[in-house]
Amino acid sequence: MLTFEMKEVGFKTKLEYGDLHVSGNEEYGFRPYQLMTASIAVCSGGVLRTILSKKKLEVEDITIQAEVERDEKKANKIEKIMIHYLIKGTGLKEDQIEKAIHLARKNCPMVQSVEGSIVVEETFELV
Repeated sequence: MLTFEMKEVGFKTKLEYGDLHVSGNEEYGFRPYQLMTASIAVCSGGVLRTILSKKKLEVEDITIQAEVERDEKKANKIEKIMIHYLIKGTGLKEDQIEKAIHLARKNCPMVQSVEGSIVVEETFELV
């Protein structure tokens, strides 16, 4: 169970890695939409990394860029998260990466958790 304690501006919780401060104001902690975006992007990227590794593809680096579309008229609801992978490796082919991203999407718990309420769009480029 996570316990969040109220601060003057926001909340905090203690985790194994350290304290997590959450606030609607970036000066006092991570904003909730940033945490949601990070959770989806990094979960998806982690699953992708595992899949590429299991396929014995030589990946040197993966950088993830994430953009968010929010609807101000609906309490700034996250409507869409666009994830773009920059993948560096040896002998990688686009069709291999496309299949791996599709598989990662199906196996990422965070993406599956928001399926039907947030559009998650994934693209990539080999660098």
